[in-house]
Amino acid sequence: MTKKRSTKAKSIKDSTAGHRQRKKKVTNEAKAFALAAAKVAVSRHCSDIVVLDLRGKSPATDYFVIATGTSDRQMRTVADEICDAAKKQKIQRFGRAGYEQARWILLDFVDVVIHIFDNEYRDYYDLELLWGDAEKLIIDE
Repeated sequence: MTKKRSTKAKSIKDSTAGHRQRKKKVTNEAKAFALAAAKVAVSRHCSDIVVLDLRGKSPATDYFVIATGTSDRQMRTVADEICDAAKKQKIQRFGRAGYEQARWILLDFVDVVIHIFDNEYRDYYDLELLWGDAEKLIIDE
């Protein structure tokens, strides 16, 4: 009987350790994708680009990427290029909103949520203030 208990306890420990390793890998991939998405926004001349680390602060996602576009056409191009980059990395988009109006385009990749705003909506919704306690990641250009 003792042998079964210790084997079961070891199995639970191994399972928990495996879950932590998988979660860490997913988080590292999410961080890398968030930074890659921000670099797309930089390369397409968006302004005020911010990557917020929301791990432990938001139950919905790990990272926000927030950028301001200069026109509806540019905002759609940035959104399209981010989606293309995600496909190349085998990251599936869960949802997209605001693409047609291009005032606030939201791309939901579950662990990373991209927000591409026009100036007016960026000022109005002020997501950085809402998530003011979140760490801002440095985007290497």
